[in-house]
Amino acid sequence: MKPQPTTHDFELSQKFYFEAAHTLSRTIDAQGSRQIHGHTYDAEITLTGQRDPVSGMVLDLAYVRQEIERVRAQLDHHFLDDIKDLGPATLENLCLFIKEQLAHKIAQLSAVTISRRASGDKCTLRMKA
Repeated sequence: MKPQPTTHDFELSQKFYFEAAHTLSRTIDAQGSRQIHGHTYDAEITLTGQRDPVSGMVLDLAYVRQEIERVRAQLDHHFLDDIKDLGPATLENLCLFIKEQLAHKIAQLSAVTISRRASGDKCTLRMKA
């Protein structure tokens, strides 16, 4: 009996950060949230897939970084309230915005994580197959 070829699913991640300001309408901690304030956001995108047998890569990280920079330029040092299609600048909406910006260019995209180290907040959006 001929052995079956082994396939592996790899997870490949790339981190980046952006700094941005926003306001947020909420009922708890409302005073500071309604004022313009800023954060340093750490972001990470994860790709899942099999490596190409020729290149040995799930996807060339140079291409991934190029696409990240396109999205980062829309967010970094911007007022998030003014970004079209973002909605309120919550961690959840930031994950969704980044996913929407990248999914059509990076088919292997499987997760987007946004965190704010200073406050310990973190949100991960996982795409379902």
